[in-house]
Amino acid sequence: MNWFGSLWRAIWIGVVVNGCLAAYLFGRIGTLFIWDRTRRASAVARLRGRLLRFGMAHLGATFIKLGQVLSTRPDLLAPETIDELRLLQDKLPPTPFARLRPQLEADLGGPLSHHFKEFDEVPVAAASVAQVHRAVTHDGDEVAVKILRPDVRARVERDGGILRFQARILNLIPAIRSTDPIGHLEHFLAGILEQTDLRLESANYEVFRRNFEGNSQVRFPKVYPALSGPRVLTMEFLRGRKVDALGPGDHSASALTLRDLFLKMCFEDGFLHADLHPGNLLVDDAQRIVVFDVGLVVKLNDRHLAQVVDLAKCLSFGQTDDFVSHLRNFHTYIGDIDWPALTRDAEAFAARFRGRTTAELEWGLVIGDMFAIGRRYGLRPVPEMALLLVGLVTAEGIGKMLNPNANSFQDLGLYLMPLLARKGLLPTIPMQGA
Repeated sequence: MNWFGSLWRAIWIGVVVNGCLAAYLFGRIGTLFIWDRTRRASAVARLRGRLLRFGMAHLGATFIKLGQVLSTRPDLLAPETIDELRLLQDKLPPTPFARLRPQLEADLGGPLSHHFKEFDEVPVAAASVAQVHRAVTHDGDEVAVKILRPDVRARVERDGGILRFQARILNLIPAIRSTDPIGHLEHFLAGILEQTDLRLESANYEVFRRNFEGNSQVRFPKVYPALSGPRVLTMEFLRGRKVDALGPGDHSASALTLRDLFLKMCFEDGFLHADLHPGNLLVDDAQRIVVFDVGLVVKLNDRHLAQVVDLAKCLSFGQTDDFVSHLRNFHTYIGDIDWPALTRDAEAFAARFRGRTTAELEWGLVIGDMFAIGRRYGLRPVPEMALLLVGLVTAEGIGKMLNPNANSFQDLGLYLMPLLARKGLLPTIPMQGA
């Protein structure tokens, strides 16, 4: 280990963190003049998000990735903070190709000319961990070559060691220890490290392609194993328009394909793309959904399915006690829970949704309110379930963008009913009128 480099890095992290803390304290003074408590809480959460975004952007790849992972965890952070972290741009100046060539040729086992007929040295995309170059194989196939930035894994491991040391210090404070900073950090770092071994992403592509082999409306890029390795991934170069840039028109068929894509991942395959956002989805000229950037996945099981079914039952016809029982059975707890107070908040939650039709309900609102209650009382869904719920909200948002008339709750019910029947898990869940 380069102790001097690690020490200098730790000092720089300390400078940025302390600068952000000082700015936060000054910012909090300003929020004291906001008399409405709800508006003040919202302003404080947004201030936190802006300073986190500023700090992470200035600390480089590990922290940018950490911010992006945090932006998928509304069970931990307020919506205003999440909104700020989503603005983290994973677009950086590319690494000069002269620095990448030795690493690339070492992984491929020979000069580029032996493996590619053409190779564009200017990347088509550059992110914090990797960049992508267009190339053509000797067989004439147009491919996208994803290359890790030099030493990115070593930098992530170095930063991870520094963060673990800081987390252990924070863990000495009882109020912070109750939030399990070490456990959350280990979870986040594991997800970031997974994305620095492109062999894992290659394997994920193969699983997804196998799972959707019979679906003509969904495409995952084909991987070229002979042209791939730990630091390079070669796959089909697929073209299309991003789903948030399709323009006016009838996109209801794409919305339906996207809905079935997500629900199949969750409830039939148990293998979910954990970074499924508009930037990772294209619609090609044949109106097929193209999915890429599958480095981060989550594996689901029947317990996660049972949790979604139980939540649907609570929302459809359950009482407050049913919702509180749901929280007790499917969440973990940090510290002592004030269950009477939580029950009162659960009653208010149920009152907001009781009596609404499925067409009037949205997963985003329901799950957002659930996460708010969880943060208030120290309840945490298991990470896999948090990602599934966030995925439901994301899929709903993209689906509404493609088809504003989509009925998310009804769609979920119609999809789950035959699946539950096949599994012998079919409960009596009366769907409210659309």
